Amino acid sequence: MTPPPPRRAAPSAPRARVPGPPSRSGLPLRLLLLLWAAAASAQGHPRSGPRISAVWKGRVGQDRVDFGQAEPHTVLFHEPGSSSVWVGGRGKVYLFDFPEGKNASVRTDCENYITLLERRSEGLLVCGTNARRPSCWNLANGTVVPLGEMRGYAPFSPDENSLVLFEGEEVYSTIRKQEYNGKIPRFRRIRGESELYTSDTVMQNPQFIKATIVHQDQDYDDKIYYFFREDNPDKNPEAPLNVSRVAQLCRGDQGGESSLSVSKWNTFLKAMLVCSDATTNKNFNRLQDVFLLPDPSGQWRDTRVYGVFSNPWNYSAVCVYSLGDIDKVFRTSSLKGYHSSLPNPRPGKCLPNQQPIPTETFQVADSHPEVAQRVEPMGPLKTPLFHSKYHYQKVVVHRMQASHGETFHVLYLTTDRGTIHKVVESGEREHGLVFNIMEIQPFRRAAAIQAMSLDADRRKLYVNSQWEVSQVPLDLCEVYNGGCHGCLMSRDPYCGWDQGRCVSIYSSQRSVLQSINPAAPHEECPNPKPDKAPLQKVSLAPNSRYYLSCPMESRHATYSWHHKENVEQSCEPGHQSPSCILFIENLTAQQYGHYFCVAREGSYFREAQHWQLLPEDGMMAEHLLGRAHALAASLWLGVLPTLTLGLLVH
Repeated sequence: MTPPPPRRAAPSAPRARVPGPPSRSGLPLRLLLLLWAAAASAQGHPRSGPRISAVWKGRVGQDRVDFGQAEPHTVLFHEPGSSSVWVGGRGKVYLFDFPEGKNASVRTDCENYITLLERRSEGLLVCGTNARRPSCWNLANGTVVPLGEMRGYAPFSPDENSLVLFEGEEVYSTIRKQEYNGKIPRFRRIRGESELYTSDTVMQNPQFIKATIVHQDQDYDDKIYYFFREDNPDKNPEAPLNVSRVAQLCRGDQGGESSLSVSKWNTFLKAMLVCSDATTNKNFNRLQDVFLLPDPSGQWRDTRVYGVFSNPWNYSAVCVYSLGDIDKVFRTSSLKGYHSSLPNPRPGKCLPNQQPIPTETFQVADSHPEVAQRVEPMGPLKTPLFHSKYHYQKVVVHRMQASHGETFHVLYLTTDRGTIHKVVESGEREHGLVFNIMEIQPFRRAAAIQAMSLDADRRKLYVNSQWEVSQVPLDLCEVYNGGCHGCLMSRDPYCGWDQGRCVSIYSSQRSVLQSINPAAPHEECPNPKPDKAPLQKVSLAPNSRYYLSCPMESRHATYSWHHKENVEQSCEPGHQSPSCILFIENLTAQQYGHYFCVAREGSYFREAQHWQLLPEDGMMAEHLLGRAHALAASLWLGVLPTLTLGLLVH
């Protein structure tokens, strides 16, 4: 019979026994453990994976709320600085106020999947499929007012790819207006000075990801940028199926002069987004999500564009671009496949005073919409910020300043496993420190993350699945164990060591201890070495089998079991199982003694486990010796009063 792992035995009762000679059933157990270790090593996480895993428990009703039913299609809306969040589901809009622990819901029609929630001056605009008759409602003070059918604001089916962008009184949409006609996706201006749409030939089966309006130096030069992926026109079997793009439009575009161009965008151009690592020959062609991080000084050219890409094997990469580089490509590049001199004004140029684009310029851009130059990532190497074996789907980025003044960009990336990876990037130098801090499980019930929103003012992350919505703090400092060393080794810029605890830098009234040495942060701690692991004992019969289990808290560390002067077992960072296991198949006299599990992470060493294996006879002798000492002490305490009394009488 195989005993449970020693970590489950109480140190104060170390008399777990194992029957004498092992049975033949020990061989399958050993093979199982070896196969488990081999599989974990083969599928292991690289160092770009999360260092630790954490479950966000929160408080039910105040940090996490259930829908009460499954919501397969949802849309999340949160206003920065607000403590509440809106979630649109099937025939219902939920309102959750987290600090108050209150929630409410407003019903619309049953066969209505809510796909759009947007704050307007008169209230909350709610739009949905409405049984394939897309319609909208205005929600104000708990009252729902129907606005009727509004084509272009909601799709006919919740599964359709859709994107709606609001800018003042202008509305832009990728949603088709007719259910059975106009199947070619277009980018439209559906509300504004004049309705415009993209030509049917400039995009091939696009999947729209993100759209934004950038206010440039001159009002007439304001741009609309939207990011999408489309089918690759290169049908070579070795070519990727998808190509990732960014497109530009002039916000002041008024259409063209001819009957063919009067209702079309005349300033459309598109460029390829490159996300590849030449050193490893890895290419990531499928754009998944985009997040724009404005420059704190307001320089629009320095806005950082974070793109999440994947490849056919569902590995992921994050590439960072600047709006200045994107703008320069569109302003200066030649057109792909066009070998004549460009007309004046050149295609894509915004004209002042709402001048119409000349027909010749439109015709050249319409027949050659792609620029020849590609948009490459920031940095001297033009490579991804990092790439990973995880499949990332969504990203938000928080710019923050640590207690010692350094700026960091913290990325929150959702995975296809329903978790969030927290990755820190040093913000003061290009492609400096990039470190995957942790993996967060945000839900009580594991499920895919449908939507995510960042509130930088309140330092909260809002995420929802089909079952629930959670409010996750950005400063999860209580999850770090190991005292000062464990706190600083996390490299979490939100956390620091203060008065014997790992605390949030926002909760302390004074500067907390944070490391400025990313290679060896533990060296900043007052104590040079971490505390040793407590000794645990177990008695075992000769020739028995046993295994020692050492929890691998850090996935970036190498865990090794030491016995006497030998390393008996080593588990590298790629080891995916939660514990480093040392299996002893046939216990001999030489295998009794002390076993140490040591975690090594760079220059940081920590004793994680300390076990002493004792022979049953030795354990019994130690037990009897302890009882003898106790008996002698009790006898002495019994004789002492008699002697004292005798001395007093004498």
